[in-house]
Amino acid sequence: MALFRAASLTAFLILLGLGTTAHAQTPSPLASWQYSAGVVLAPLGGPAPDWQVTLGGGSDVYPLSDGSAKYRLRADPLIDVRYKDLAFFSVGEGLGVNLLRGTTYRAGVAVSYDVGRRADDEGRLHGLGNISPAPAIKLFAEYSILPVVITANIRRVMGGADGFIGDIGAYMPLVGKESIQVFAGPSITFADGTYMRHYFGISAQQALNTRFARHNADAGFKNVNFGVTAIYHVSPKWFIEGDAAVQHLLGDAASSPIVARATQFTAGFNVGYQF
Repeated sequence: MALFRAASLTAFLILLGLGTTAHAQTPSPLASWQYSAGVVLAPLGGPAPDWQVTLGGGSDVYPLSDGSAKYRLRADPLIDVRYKDLAFFSVGEGLGVNLLRGTTYRAGVAVSYDVGRRADDEGRLHGLGNISPAPAIKLFAEYSILPVVITANIRRVMGGADGFIGDIGAYMPLVGKESIQVFAGPSITFADGTYMRHYFGISAQQALNTRFARHNADAGFKNVNFGVTAIYHVSPKWFIEGDAAVQHLLGDAASSPIVARATQFTAGFNVGYQF
């Protein structure tokens, strides 16, 4: 057991300063922890440098919307900038501050975003109306009980879906070698009634405008996810990262008439350079 804990710690330490590259967006099939894999244990490696910068790019495949059967390929930038262990700006975590921080925990506030939904992007949703993109204020916390890291966050979407949504998740290292690290784990997402109604409810007017029957979507669990993140270090500065995840909608989300497929996936890769 002691050997396993030591191997797990080594895997995390190798990943110091390297946040995941996934977009800090909602909705997404990624497990919630994939936005910040390994970051919470960075203090175990000693005092953080004043600045840590990672730049790069890649691409990913993602569903057009929650419940869609159609997918899109897009190019993605990789930007991750951190000031000591205090502040960060990242496509993975958004713009935020670690208000509480220690060797095995951190908690704080950040600004991420909700991508919304364009009904005309997917013809079958025409008549539902768009959900505008909007910023989201996020409270987050991470705590490690080696080899497991437990994560939680709640976000208030300011406009667009105009509601609360949050995640609880956990992950652990599966491989912790010097050149490659692999992390895996689940998460579950919950949302309030306002958010659920915007994305999965069908009002009387929307039922008239479309072929969908009326549907009430109340507060509750929205989906479960399982994700895998792998990082291969080509050199001390260059690395390749891959992310993959599967999502399954639950409850009123899964039973919504707009859902063509309750189980969805996403996958992507990035090439990055650490300054």
